Amino acid sequence: MEVLENLNIAIILPLIILQLILLIVALIDLVKNENTNGPKWVWVLVIVFINIVGPIVYFVIGRRNQ
Repeated sequence: MEVLENLNIAIILPLIILQLILLIVALIDLVKNENTNGPKWVWVLVIVFINIVGPIVYFVIGRRNQ
């Protein structure tokens, strides 16, 4: 049983770290970027509440080329 618990942590921990890094980088980019596709408050909700997919969607769709 102990082996399964360690395996779960070994799988879940990198995903949690990846999600936190994406969340932080996306929020920093959103604050620094003046032009976005849509209101910034909507992108904050998307980034924060739609786990790993939210920041990726922001980087693909939300950023406006300058």
